[in-house]
Formats: sequence, C-alpha cells, structure tokens
Amino acid sequence: MILLVAGAWLSKTLSSKNGDIIAKGGIHWHPMLKIFISGKEYEIPQNIGLGAIHIPVHTHEDLPLIHLEFNGLVKKDDIKLGVFFRNWDKDMHSIGSDLKMTVNGKENSEYENYVMQDGDKIELYYN
Repeated sequence: MILLVAGAWLSKTLSSKNGDIIAKGGIHWHPMLKIFISGKEYEIPQNIGLGAIHIPVHTHEDLPLIHLEFNGLVKKDDIKLGVFFRNWDKDMHSIGSDLKMTVNGKENSEYENYVMQDGDKIELYYN
C-alpha cells in the first residue's frame, strides 16, 4: 500500500511540472551552434564537457554540433542553451555586445533559457 501511494505521489509530482519532462528514457540529440562576432565566426572549442566526468551537454570534434546525451529522465532545464555555456565556463552575454539570436532562421530572444531541440540551427550574433 505504501508503495502504491508513493508511486501515485511521484507520478503526480512529475506530471505537475506543466510539461517540464522532455523524455523518460534519455535522448541523444544534436543541435548546431554558431557564434559570430562582428561578422566573423568564433570557434567553439572541441571537447567542452568531456574529461574525467562525461557531462551530458558537450562537444566533440564534429563542431558546430552540441551533443545532448542523456540516460533516463530529461527535463527542459537540462537542455537549455545556458547549460552549454555553464559547461563551457562562459557567460553568453559577455562574449560581445548587442547579442542577437536566431533559431532555425527565426529571431529568438530566449537566449540561455532556450530549450534546445534535435537538429536546431542556433546562431548568436555579437558586435
């Protein structure tokens, strides 16, 4: 009986987050990120988030792809663009001035709060 009540409570708690859950069985997605400063492409380093601990939001050699590789439960907060910048140890607003962002060719002002999707083409433009 206790397990049944606990299971019902957990289920209600997870579903009450208004759709914050992206996947329950993990994801392996690849959005693309390009950064431009005064019209010139800025090189994002390889292997951000890789080392002794494999962080689920990371890069490899296949830039400009960002790898989102999660097992189990994935929430929106796990795959926001700001997570990538934290893993890179950068503040996306301090790279340059007058930040503008497009996602799949459309202007977007969510910046670090943007929830990345598989196949996204994210571009950041700074002066």
